[in-house]
Amino acid sequence: MTAEILVVPKDGKGHLFPCLELCNHLIARNYHITLILESDLTSSIPSSLLQSPLFKLTNISSSSPPSPFPSHHMLQGLEAFLAQPHADPTRPVFAVIDHIMSKTQEVFWKFGIPTVVFITSGAAWAAIQHAVWVVRPDDMKPGEARALPGLPENMVITYSDLKQRRPWLPSPPPHKTPSHSGGPGGMKPPRGPPLPGEPAPWVEDVKNSSAILINTCDDLERPFLDYVSDLTGKPVWGVGPLLPEQYWKSFESLLHDPEVRPKRESNYTEDEIIQWLDAKPRGSVVYVSFGSEVNPTNEEYPELTKALEESTRPFIWVIQRKSGKPGPGSGRPGPGGPPEESYFPNGLDAKVGNRGLIIHGWAPQLLILSHPSAGGFISHCGWNSTLEAVVRGVPLLAWPIRGDQYYNAKLAVSYLKVGSMVSEGYPADKVTKDDIMVGLERVLEDEEIRKRSAAIRNKFENGYPASSVASLDAFCDFVNQKFVK
Repeated sequence: MTAEILVVPKDGKGHLFPCLELCNHLIARNYHITLILESDLTSSIPSSLLQSPLFKLTNISSSSPPSPFPSHHMLQGLEAFLAQPHADPTRPVFAVIDHIMSKTQEVFWKFGIPTVVFITSGAAWAAIQHAVWVVRPDDMKPGEARALPGLPENMVITYSDLKQRRPWLPSPPPHKTPSHSGGPGGMKPPRGPPLPGEPAPWVEDVKNSSAILINTCDDLERPFLDYVSDLTGKPVWGVGPLLPEQYWKSFESLLHDPEVRPKRESNYTEDEIIQWLDAKPRGSVVYVSFGSEVNPTNEEYPELTKALEESTRPFIWVIQRKSGKPGPGSGRPGPGGPPEESYFPNGLDAKVGNRGLIIHGWAPQLLILSHPSAGGFISHCGWNSTLEAVVRGVPLLAWPIRGDQYYNAKLAVSYLKVGSMVSEGYPADKVTKDDIMVGLERVLEDEEIRKRSAAIRNKFENGYPASSVASLDAFCDFVNQKFVK
């Protein structure tokens, strides 16, 4: 009888997409998957997955506002779902939980369902955050750097690193999560300030899980996977990069995004973007995108605009509708105004002509990064964007904004050496036009960065990594021996 696995992602495409790819890999190994969502994200799930007889979707609707952590309503809904009688006599053998949704473990334990934590970020995020948390470098001075014990020598912490726009040493969530009885140790209240030597918060989140899956692979992060495994004493498997199957199959050709991800509103069609890219020299185009949730500061947007205007490089700039500052001259649409005609940055289109392509809304990022003309990527270094670029050999100008983006940027720049920070003093200093222009030339012209990027790309030319296939197989063996009766 085929075993059933429950999967609980965090809302948000950056977390949902790798979860969906993990579901595909588990379905390919003949597991039944029930995906549990707090809100209706059906439109973001590929039809091929929805049509699989081994896949089932359950929405636990909640009227509470969006939260980075599971809400009280979500926990109640999950408990009600698990308490229902099931027509299928098999019970779920375990649950795979996004690490940010770790509070749901209490509910699963109540029903005797063991858990496996899935880290959708990279292993460097987990390892560096813990190492910095333990070192507690609060007394560092400008220009100072410190080693991080247990990590590669080039992964040092600098004074500038501590000036994250959201603190390097994270604070606990301000709300209390209701307690559920029955779980090991009981639900703990929000953490206060860490004591010297206390582990990073995520270590506590995985403490009672049976194993850890991470969206990465040996070729990118072996030392960091080892660090997490040694720290937690748990089985840790790198099962990524969890990118669409078509991404791997089309490694020498263009990847058409609508085939793998739902298309949303945009002022350019995919064919128009391809036509524009086809007319540009190989490795010449700068791609600029900060994802769908973060942006530079309002003071830095004009600096980026001036840099792109004064540069001679062709570029694609993807601007989300919430980007830019409302007010006179900002280009933000007024009430009822057409966003495409008045959206920030006002007037740049006319100044750069066909050298620039300014996309408002959705952009086919996988296609753009897979095109031969792609030469560099100004990126916030979200983990999905970082993987999509690094695996395709596109160097990064790293401009992290929050959370794991700083750790991903440090991995790309200091360890993989496939990019550069947007400025030497970032994030302590505001990014200027000159910073951006110098950084762009570095990632487009630096021979070592180009060679390293090409070398890493070559490691993936045969598709999804063999080490990750082996990790998934080992994980399934672990599941069958430990959970399947």
